[in-house]
Amino acid sequence: MNATPAAETLKIILVVGPTGAGKTGLAINLAQRFNGEIVGADSMQIYRCMDIGTAKPTAAQRAAAPHHMIDIVDPDQEFDAAAYATMAGAIIRQTIARGRSVFVVGGTGFYIKALVHGLFEEGPSDPAVRLRLKQQAASEGTTGMIRRLHKIDAASAERIHPNDTYRIIRALEVFEVTGEPLTVFHQRHRFREQRFNTLEFGLAWPRPVLYERINRRVDRMMALGFENEVRQLLASGYGTDLKSMQSLGYRHLAEAIGGALPLAEAVATLKRDHRRYAKRQLTWFGARKSVHWITPDQTELAGDRIRAFLA
Repeated sequence: MNATPAAETLKIILVVGPTGAGKTGLAINLAQRFNGEIVGADSMQIYRCMDIGTAKPTAAQRAAAPHHMIDIVDPDQEFDAAAYATMAGAIIRQTIARGRSVFVVGGTGFYIKALVHGLFEEGPSDPAVRLRLKQQAASEGTTGMIRRLHKIDAASAERIHPNDTYRIIRALEVFEVTGEPLTVFHQRHRFREQRFNTLEFGLAWPRPVLYERINRRVDRMMALGFENEVRQLLASGYGTDLKSMQSLGYRHLAEAIGGALPLAEAVATLKRDHRRYAKRQLTWFGARKSVHWITPDQTELAGDRIRAFLA
């Protein structure tokens, strides 16, 4: 898909791929070489006080290259792809206007798609329907709701994580209000717009190596005090029903802290779910034909392509 004339000059480099692949390190390396700044595209790193479990860039990494779209909302604040596309888009335009290059880095595919292609009309909403669905989710859990979604909109049910209560409710709400699946609204839009001219890189690892990196990353998180981070969030009043607290790692540790399962079992399950998440990310980004997949030792190849792209 070609960028519009207005978007042609708004050039950005995307560094995408699965969790644990080393996107941040690669992006910092490239940003330093090309007078760049980094715009995060991670739906969890936006939250303040959620540092270890989201593998946020360290203070040293942020000092090595300016970072944006990190620590912008509290864990109990609403934030979605529309807000991300608006905020990140404005930052990108300002950064380019200052003569800097932009590296959009992250693994939240829907955020990246919304940023680059714009958002579709998600259909009308009804506060009364949404409230009722939220009450059902609170009393019944998400298992029954995702099963119901499978019957009316299998494509959305496959795409949405079973623990993403917000998006499950939203898909059910659209169907109840309109009688049409959310997928229909997606297909009408098909992300036809192209808001930026992009060069996209994905970090590739052999699957067993990637999975071992993920296992080690979880071990590092625990050693850094991930359990204590979750305890502090709970003590601050951030309940387990929040979208942020339902995310990978935080729900696992919250269950262990609450006594629902042993800590060792929570950690083992977390590793498994991180691996499954990485697999879904690979499927998502693998479907983007525009991604140039490189191995970690191909930074020079990436640099050559960036140089030609920005020229």
